[in-house]
Amino acid sequence: MTTEELYELMEDGNLGYASVYKQGDQGMHTDYMFKMTAENIANFIGKNAYNADKIIMTDMCDTLICESVYGGFIMNCPDQNLCREIIPHLAPIQMGEVESKEFQLATREEMQALWDAEEEVVMQAEFRIL
Repeated sequence: MTTEELYELMEDGNLGYASVYKQGDQGMHTDYMFKMTAENIANFIGKNAYNADKIIMTDMCDTLICESVYGGFIMNCPDQNLCREIIPHLAPIQMGEVESKEFQLATREEMQALWDAEEEVVMQAEFRIL
């Protein structure tokens, strides 16, 4: 992703993490970041339904948003209102009626590189002040 796309992704503050655990990875996982809307959550689960053993989604403070298991089934979603919003998007994907849609997402590494670059700029500015 470009820097502009990463900034666009962060715009509304609804960014969260999705950790994808795959069988045989001995607990290792891949982290993605995207806007945690009901539609994005459903599309992410649908896209990874059969290649992930477990997906855990959290907000930026690591508060659980939802958890799904192999097959794209939601196992835990503390916010039942959000769960009711996800299901109408997820069910057609699970039934094979529609394909999961593409949406903006970044790897944790891409976001970390952006944050590190921002921090470096701030530190350089602070050194110039001294």
